[in-house]
Amino acid sequence: MIYDLIIKNAKVLSFDDKDSIINHANVIIDDGVIIDIMQSTEKLPQARKVLDHQGRLLTPGLIDCHTHIIYGGNRAHEFEMRLQGKSYQEIANAGGGILSTVKATREASFEALFSSAKERLTQMQQFGTTTCEIKSGYGLDFDTEIKMLKVAKALNTQLDLNIIPSFLAAHALPPEYQSKDAYIDHIIDHMLPKLAELNLCQFVDGFCETIGFSANQIQRLFQRAQALGFKLKLHAEQLSNQKGAALAASMNAYSVDHLEYLSEEDIPTLKAHNTVAVLLPGAYYFLKETKKPPVEALLSTGVDIAIATDANPGSSPFLSLPLMMNMACTFFNLTPYDAFKGVTINAAKALDIDRAHGSIEVGKKADMILWNCHHYNEIIYNATYNYRETTVLNGVLSADPYP
Repeated sequence: MIYDLIIKNAKVLSFDDKDSIINHANVIIDDGVIIDIMQSTEKLPQARKVLDHQGRLLTPGLIDCHTHIIYGGNRAHEFEMRLQGKSYQEIANAGGGILSTVKATREASFEALFSSAKERLTQMQQFGTTTCEIKSGYGLDFDTEIKMLKVAKALNTQLDLNIIPSFLAAHALPPEYQSKDAYIDHIIDHMLPKLAELNLCQFVDGFCETIGFSANQIQRLFQRAQALGFKLKLHAEQLSNQKGAALAASMNAYSVDHLEYLSEEDIPTLKAHNTVAVLLPGAYYFLKETKKPPVEALLSTGVDIAIATDANPGSSPFLSLPLMMNMACTFFNLTPYDAFKGVTINAAKALDIDRAHGSIEVGKKADMILWNCHHYNEIIYNATYNYRETTVLNGVLSADPYP
């Protein structure tokens, strides 16, 4: 038999159940799937293409499991306003904040949203991202939310990237509503049933916070979402402890994200329901937060920790997962290995794709990054240097070193 691709003489960082690191490995790929991982002393089968990686690092493709990459407008000017001491409310009163992005996104054409998101995603690919979750949430009306999800679907078909969309209508209160309960009712009664018919996403998300929605409102939303067959994710405990993480975990959410104010007493609930804790160090850094998530307690309890960019125009404009790994190590004291695990197998668990993605194992999708270095800590240590040499996505080697 002649296989599609063999990557030989690679140092494989597998992230399998045994955390195997395999030196001088030969990875056999066919029809987009990893067929075998052979030792260098074994005779190799025939392949249409053989690439000698010369002992350098081979890892799973990086998975960004929390982004808001589709939006209209630009909020770079708010950065300077914050440095001048302006509060979130003062910025909002001056025409900034999330509702300014909502206005710009509503006004933007499908083509404009597609073009700007494509540019950002191309940047993400350059730093090793092969799978990206993308949330709606800057429409806050049905038509714009659906427009965003359709942009995500179009991007998924036109880019060499796996895109997983999430529905985040419960992101903020839209300007035409005065009551959060009334808006949640609208999502439950009108948006979700229509969304279920369109097959545009699998996940429903929400923002459980004092400036977002209460745990009770999120519970009602999630109950309806589950009844319609959606999976759950939640922004929780970013600015205060609203008990949203424990609620979402008890409802079998795949992830709860941010978690700076997560109470240690709620951590066993995450573990009991296999809910992944997604940390977003970019937002922590950019907003100059001081309250850190309870990382040691999460680790000691055995909760899987993922890392994501939270790429968005207001609080984390970053596109590089290596940079997020660096921040997670620097701010949250994760080890480089745990940080790398957070953007591979644990991020895959947060998106319910770990049966096919997130590790280098026989039978899984051949989504991998070939790095021009020999140790994973080099990638994290200097996150401004791009060590990515090339990408394998669905078993296909990138034509060029950088897309």
